[in-house]
Amino acid sequence: METYAAVLAIAIPGFVGLIVIESIVARIMDVQVNRAADTISSLSSGITNTLKTLMGLAVVILSYQWMVENWALFSLPDSWWVYALAFIGLDFKGYWSHRWNHKVNLFWNRHIIHHSSEEFNLSCALRQNISAIVGIYFFLYIPMAIIGVPAKVVAFIAPIHFFSQFWYHTRLIGRMGFLEYIIVTPSHHRVHHAINDEYLDKNFSEIFIIWDKLFGTFQKELDTVPPVYGTKRPAGTWNPILINFMHLWSIVQDAWRTRSWWDKLRVWFMPTGWRPADVVERYPIPYYKHASEQRKYDSRPSMALQWWSVAQLLIHLAFMYHMMFEIADLSFGQILWYGAFLMVSIFAYTTLLDRHQLSLWMEAFKFVVGLGLVYLMNGWFGLGAVGTWIVVGYLVLALAVCFAFVRSEVGAKVPMAMN
Repeated sequence: METYAAVLAIAIPGFVGLIVIESIVARIMDVQVNRAADTISSLSSGITNTLKTLMGLAVVILSYQWMVENWALFSLPDSWWVYALAFIGLDFKGYWSHRWNHKVNLFWNRHIIHHSSEEFNLSCALRQNISAIVGIYFFLYIPMAIIGVPAKVVAFIAPIHFFSQFWYHTRLIGRMGFLEYIIVTPSHHRVHHAINDEYLDKNFSEIFIIWDKLFGTFQKELDTVPPVYGTKRPAGTWNPILINFMHLWSIVQDAWRTRSWWDKLRVWFMPTGWRPADVVERYPIPYYKHASEQRKYDSRPSMALQWWSVAQLLIHLAFMYHMMFEIADLSFGQILWYGAFLMVSIFAYTTLLDRHQLSLWMEAFKFVVGLGLVYLMNGWFGLGAVGTWIVVGYLVLALAVCFAFVRSEVGAKVPMAMN
């Protein structure tokens, strides 16, 4: 975990720097690729995903290390071609896990957060899940384990493969010539994120586009069909934690409400979006039947609220870095408490960005939890007296500012500012 935290500590500034560069270039090109609230939501989602990992909230049914030790038929050398083989193996696994996340009702909940942005930019690449607690695709690693690809090689290649998927989440790069036939490009991935009928459920590949061409899911970006981004059923919130579980909650409700016991069982594993007929009739859910119907979500926060949300985002990045730097000295219980506190806090400030009164209750809850942690640990997770008082001051300030914004903006008609 300490190694993973160290890698993230280096990678995150790079991601944020590229997002800033994309925004500057977009302004020069007079192309709108970012909206303030959407970007804040995306980066906040990235923090929640990082916290999930640091908190160890993942269950691996069968570890790759165990599979190699017990099933490997060969002992492969520590050579460059083994690393290349691992990269290709991970990409093959990524294609199928990605495809099934789109195609199976329950599994879509693991992935909906990534598609929830109605923009397409580098920040939306950081919209990663906290709902995929159980690693259900372990069997896709079996071929690599059988031929004996070492676990240390997979552990080294996995973050490289994952981070290599960041760059193509952009509208600023057009088609890339011969590379379009080899790797996933921004053009390919724009298709994947679109809700147009022509593009829906296409281009699942993560690095090599060959998988889509082999398995019949490739679609070229059409000049006559501009991509419309988001989900057929809009999220309607900037809160990444709510988005992570909104589809699951919908399935739970459908399973409870349907009169058919067969539908109660199969609703979980039917194609994404399938609902029991009797539930559809009694409890319709609005969705876009055509991409042209889309109306982008906008809570219309004031300029002041947007800047406060930016400040909250930066403060939570600082909290997350502190957690990463201290993780070797924290107990498992302390890591869980720190992560839970930050999750509650992110829930609070993104709900305030929605201009919803629930934000004040969550901010008050965060205030109580935060002071309780300071008292129980006689300080703030390894910070000295000065640092602890700064945290206490932040807790007081955040609650007071939230109260002020709820009084002034919740339910009020506030004109758009930065959008």
